[in-house]
Amino acid sequence: MAAGVFKSLIRDFFAVKYDEQLNDPQAERLDGNGGHYPNCSSDVWLRSCEREIVDPIEGHHSGHIPRWISGSLLRNGPGSWNVGDMTFGHLFDCSALLHRFAIKNGRVTYQNRFVDTETLRKNRSAQRIVVTEFGTAAVPDPCHSIFDRFAAIFRPDSGSDNSMISIYPFGDQYYTFTETPFMHRINPCTLATEARICTTDFVGVVNHTSHPHVLPSGTVYNLGTTMTRSGPAYTVLCFPHGRQMFEDAHVVATLPCRWKLHPGYMHTFGLTDHYFVIVEQPLSVSLPEYIKAQLHGQNLSACLKWFGDRPTLFHLIDRTSGKLEQTYESEAFFYLHIINCFEQDGHVVVDICCYRNPEMINCMYLDAIANMQTNPNYATLFRGRPLRFVLPLGTVPRASSGKRGLVKSFSLAGISSPQISRTMKHSLSQFADITYMPTNGKPENSGEESPSRDSKRGRYEQANPINLVTLEGSQAEAFQRSAGIRLRPEMLCDLGCETPRIYYERYMGKKYRYFYAISSDVDAENPGTLIKVDVWKKTCLTWCEDNVYPSEPIFVPSPDPKSEDDGVILASMVVGGLNDRYVGLIVLCAKTMTELGRCDFHTNGPVPKCLHGWFAPNAI
Repeated sequence: MAAGVFKSLIRDFFAVKYDEQLNDPQAERLDGNGGHYPNCSSDVWLRSCEREIVDPIEGHHSGHIPRWISGSLLRNGPGSWNVGDMTFGHLFDCSALLHRFAIKNGRVTYQNRFVDTETLRKNRSAQRIVVTEFGTAAVPDPCHSIFDRFAAIFRPDSGSDNSMISIYPFGDQYYTFTETPFMHRINPCTLATEARICTTDFVGVVNHTSHPHVLPSGTVYNLGTTMTRSGPAYTVLCFPHGRQMFEDAHVVATLPCRWKLHPGYMHTFGLTDHYFVIVEQPLSVSLPEYIKAQLHGQNLSACLKWFGDRPTLFHLIDRTSGKLEQTYESEAFFYLHIINCFEQDGHVVVDICCYRNPEMINCMYLDAIANMQTNPNYATLFRGRPLRFVLPLGTVPRASSGKRGLVKSFSLAGISSPQISRTMKHSLSQFADITYMPTNGKPENSGEESPSRDSKRGRYEQANPINLVTLEGSQAEAFQRSAGIRLRPEMLCDLGCETPRIYYERYMGKKYRYFYAISSDVDAENPGTLIKVDVWKKTCLTWCEDNVYPSEPIFVPSPDPKSEDDGVILASMVVGGLNDRYVGLIVLCAKTMTELGRCDFHTNGPVPKCLHGWFAPNAI
């Protein structure tokens, strides 16, 4: 343990801040009207709700909304950038705002309401930001000494409870989530906040992901981080279906973090019939930096560190025993969302929306969004693609002996630009050699190369290794190395995909064919595109409309579905430009991605774009 702590301290000591002028001379941080992305209206993310719509309002209907759709599309996301005369610094800091589209008999109503968090009440009472958020430091309280701030580090209730990311059901109740241990129970019909839950009170975690998994039985699993005697560890939490889901919550698996002082950043995790899938990316939460940030009143993003020279790890944990079965590695990448995981013919398949590095987090700072049109690098920094990793199970053969040469291992290619973060800290080796690399699951040059060409990267393996992936039709690869099994993914779709959704109730953790997503390519012909991906054929269907920006597409199956895509897609939408008081609901045929109907609402104030949500079939 002492050696591990020493290595973490050395790694922390040699982390450096990014110098934008030195490393990104092409960036233009200018105010004013630019034109690098004429088809993208970033203002949809900059709006603040000024007045809640507590009572449902009627809208204008067009087309045909199937009468069998009955329930409420619940949405969560950033609601307001402002507190008094102050402004939050990052999209993830904005006060949580709920949206509800109630659908019944082909008619739709709309309402919105802020989540009534402790953070919101404190900020409103003080008329300034008094609780530190991810990208915003709070105004220092002169009544609190450095000893008070040190003591607050060990109190979970001292942090923000702004649960503005997602919504998930626990039994017949609905809760809003963020990455702190807080969640809020909401009324799915009135959007009133009814209670606050601190998960730490029940299972002792210091945080958990924003995306738990809800089983058909009603049992819920989530992934958290806890502090143990040997250091931080990832813990899989089980909330058994029943009347006391939180009181009966317990830990079913524990996995030590690979770095004692740098637990990985976790936004989601995977689950299959037999395994929990933990994808440990080299974006870490530095515990020394966290303590420093708490003592000096810094925003929490200062605690993130990216180690791009270290691999991303895939851990398979047996769901029955809770034991680690096997760990795989791939080249470093950043991700927020796992699309789906499943087992097939002796393999575990993991589909992920991947980025070359975590630049996209920095792209969501207020100044980055506001200056997007004047930054020619913005689209490249936000570049991502959906990739499939295939993990072979069981005993794996060693690579064949014989004549050996050197070949470059797979790189996640072209997914982003050479630039690194303006605000995150990075390992020094990240600056050694940064190049564009292929994304199609194959090396850019498949032949042998001279070691001198990439001597700084250290990414060489023996020639003609055995591909351990035997899954029919898969182009993904896995190779035995001295340190373990190295994964090379295949690309599912050459479009940027985010907030992916599937036919969750039937295909979560199962072999599936389709997922639905919004475009993450800000330089696309239409950045507001909705995408349906066929992962079997590697083909796409899309829907878009000029200046319309839908949010996460939710699949709702028909009453008696005959196929995986027999149903509709529901998505809330806003428009770019001056019409910030418009919000709508679009209903698409999931098979063809063509419009069935919509409902347009004109509200009493600006409506921001939202993030994640859930369809509540009985909330009418």
